[in-house]
Amino acid sequence: MNLPTGFITELESVLGKTDTQKYLSLFDDQPYRGISINRLKTMPEKLLPLLSFKTEKSLFYSDGYYITSEADGIGNSVLHHAGAYYVQEPSAGSAAALLEIEKGDHVLDLCAAPGGKSSQIASLLGNTGLLWSNEVVRNRANILLSNFERMGISRGVVSCCRPEILCDRLSGYFDKVLVDAPCSGEGMFRKDHQAVSEWSREHVIACANRQLSILMSAAKCVREGGILVYSTCTFSPEENEETAGKFLEACPEFEALAITDNFGRKTKYENSVRITPLEKGEGHFAARFRKRGNSERSGNKTVSRQKFNKDTEKIITEFLDDVFIKKPELVLYVSGNKLYLLPEELPPTEGLGVIRAGVLAGEILKKRIEPAHALFGAFNKESFRRSLDLGINDTRVNEFLHGMEINCEGDNGYTAVAVEGIPLGFGKCSGGRLKNKYPKGLRIP
Repeated sequence: MNLPTGFITELESVLGKTDTQKYLSLFDDQPYRGISINRLKTMPEKLLPLLSFKTEKSLFYSDGYYITSEADGIGNSVLHHAGAYYVQEPSAGSAAALLEIEKGDHVLDLCAAPGGKSSQIASLLGNTGLLWSNEVVRNRANILLSNFERMGISRGVVSCCRPEILCDRLSGYFDKVLVDAPCSGEGMFRKDHQAVSEWSREHVIACANRQLSILMSAAKCVREGGILVYSTCTFSPEENEETAGKFLEACPEFEALAITDNFGRKTKYENSVRITPLEKGEGHFAARFRKRGNSERSGNKTVSRQKFNKDTEKIITEFLDDVFIKKPELVLYVSGNKLYLLPEELPPTEGLGVIRAGVLAGEILKKRIEPAHALFGAFNKESFRRSLDLGINDTRVNEFLHGMEINCEGDNGYTAVAVEGIPLGFGKCSGGRLKNKYPKGLRIP
């Protein structure tokens, strides 16, 4: 592979000539691969013995694991379909870990697609607080939403909004903000050789300008005392240290927050770290800042509870009583003919390009509600009145993923389908058979 001379010169300025040569010697080796485990669905000690591939603990994230290059088809694994893990390059897990998420936090992932870091954040929040994930490109935002539903994130928002608009409207609202900014992608070169041909100095500089603009917007929505983490998957100092330095100069209300985690290579600034293949990651940079002061988050509003007419209330109550043993502790909300379950704390969303808030529970028809697939991925198996729990080697698992009817023990009605206790989807059981409701777009062909 012939790398651009300008890129090699840049790399030498960052790594030095000796380590640059070491990097180049690794360039055609297999890139690092990994997964992050989703605690909303399962625990590491339960999941790891079920995996068909070997794992090794990640250096960058407590629930991250390296996987072997021989691991094939993991995206079609039933455990992946169930949202038990997210396929993620190991060093990409570092940025969300640096946010120091606490239960109950309100967190913004400003450049969130396709959703790996949002998945980590939601796992760390553990069905508390609020996660707002934004993506400015609509088709990427739709992919983000799909991953939200697969990972079972119920206390969250997915939006497609320009950062300056979103952050201005949600000023001071978030305890933690992640800006994993669009970049020149130099850290992806080993696994995506096509990206090499798209590299140019002009692109690096354009990315750096855009990154600073996004950071300046993000600064507005961090509360006093809150943490802002800036990350990229590139090596360029213009996009990394220099952008972080310009941000501190432009926003004196922020201070550098030291990174003491024992991974990567330190930069000349205490608040930033760089990861390369020499540190067992493909390529990542992160810097951490704290907003001076100490205040409560602003605009901490509770979503208004709707009043329903008697007929609608009866339909909703009967539906929830039929599906759940105990009603979810979320707020009921009807928009058009759709029923949603919203997080209790939700700021005003009008004009912010919200694609989905909370969980889509179902579609209200004349005298009943047809459940949505997302509803059965957002809660644990024990929440549902009827469930079919299949072992990972049960032939019905594969049949279900292909959209086939399967044998179903138990009472008639809407039934959660789980694999090893992890909800996968649902169907309607009748007379010992389950009519498959797994979405066609998710089925294995």
